[in-house]
Amino acid sequence: MKALILVGGFGTRLRPLTLSVPKPLVDFANKPMILHQIEALEAIGVTEVVLAINYQPEVMLNFLKDFEAKLGIKITCSQETEPLGTAGPLALARDKLVDGSGEPFFVLNSDVISEYPLKEMIEFHKSHGGEASIMVTKVDEPSKYGVVVMEESSGQVERFVEKPKLFVGNKINAGIYLLNPSVLDRIELRPTSIEKEVFPKIATEKKLFAMVLPGFWMDIGQPRDYITGLRLYLDSLRKKASSKLASGAHIVGNVLVDESAKIGEGCLIGPDVAIGPGCVVESGVRLSRCTVMRGVRIKKHACISSSIIGWHSTVGQWARVENMTILGEDVHVCDEIYSNGGVVLPHKEIKSSILKPEIVM
Repeated sequence: MKALILVGGFGTRLRPLTLSVPKPLVDFANKPMILHQIEALEAIGVTEVVLAINYQPEVMLNFLKDFEAKLGIKITCSQETEPLGTAGPLALARDKLVDGSGEPFFVLNSDVISEYPLKEMIEFHKSHGGEASIMVTKVDEPSKYGVVVMEESSGQVERFVEKPKLFVGNKINAGIYLLNPSVLDRIELRPTSIEKEVFPKIATEKKLFAMVLPGFWMDIGQPRDYITGLRLYLDSLRKKASSKLASGAHIVGNVLVDESAKIGEGCLIGPDVAIGPGCVVESGVRLSRCTVMRGVRIKKHACISSSIIGWHSTVGQWARVENMTILGEDVHVCDEIYSNGGVVLPHKEIKSSILKPEIVM
């Protein structure tokens, strides 16, 4: 079985982290975002993953070579020379996806994090006998999204309503699809949208079905949602594999700590924190709702909340970092500095406080 992951473009919403690596390689819960998806696909028997990409394919492939061997899965790239939207990449990768077996293939949006109930999706797809299955998720504010209007009992999709002013339903496209190869015959090789052009046509023929996603869902393509996504992911991990979470007198709530990280005396860590490989957290540090990436050093009595600390950065003694501060790679925050929502580009030294949210070039 095969799968296509829509990797797409530059990841501008997650800058400054994406100035160092392509967005799918940004760490989430101590491993690159895209690896969560590739592992879930491999677990249900997908043997080849195609990455639809228009930016830095070499970096992606070099990085994923290690995982190819480890997971025993083939990873290839389909490179766009111009952005092709969400359907064009499928036409471009057609030869990689079609192998004559007639088997359906998965399509995933690379920003989406969930429990990936892919096995259930295969069973759902077989049971309805349609041409395409999409995963939908329930949201509190459907007016911000494209809503999928469906027949509740069978899951048959009736229509799509973009950002409805009046309530038509609360289920939105979750960015996970299972498609028969015949869907590719409907897509031209040009910039085109699968949500706006391809799916509505299949729906009018009554061949499109939607499955409601159990468990959590988040599009983690921007910092605030990334932090929320971490909370939901760690919550889910608590239910499924709580032995992976840290425990102890200094831990509050759900905390993920890489085994190679070192944590000093008298710290208070949590809730909703991920600490990556090789990190050093000195004594008396307070961390909550934050991600601390590989090789970071946090000095004594620093306090970090609702922030992302990029690779190999340093936060000085008694520093306070909060309110969606994002430090790019190799940023050094001096002792006793306060950052209120600073977004700091890589390789900077911060010697004076950032009192209101701003970008530090």
